Amino acid sequence: MNASSLQLQLGLEDLLGDLHHARRSGDLGCLALLMYCEVRRWARMAGDQGLAEQSSELITHGPHASRDEFLEQVDKLIGELERARP
Repeated sequence: MNASSLQLQLGLEDLLGDLHHARRSGDLGCLALLMYCEVRRWARMAGDQGLAEQSSELITHGPHASRDEFLEQVDKLIGELERARP
């Protein structure tokens, strides 16, 4: 494993830890910030433009119908990040 892929892996582990903590505590503001800024940044560094766009759209495409709908989408995106682990 080269230094770049190790850095991506460690960054993903940190990001997932932050996401799980915010999700457990129900901190919607923190989740939104992590999704829009950190997930998008990590996905771009990893070369996953689809994931970067998905995280951006989660925040920028209009209001969500409910808190539960937003959290469902967050959970799906967290699942995709977990599957992105090397």
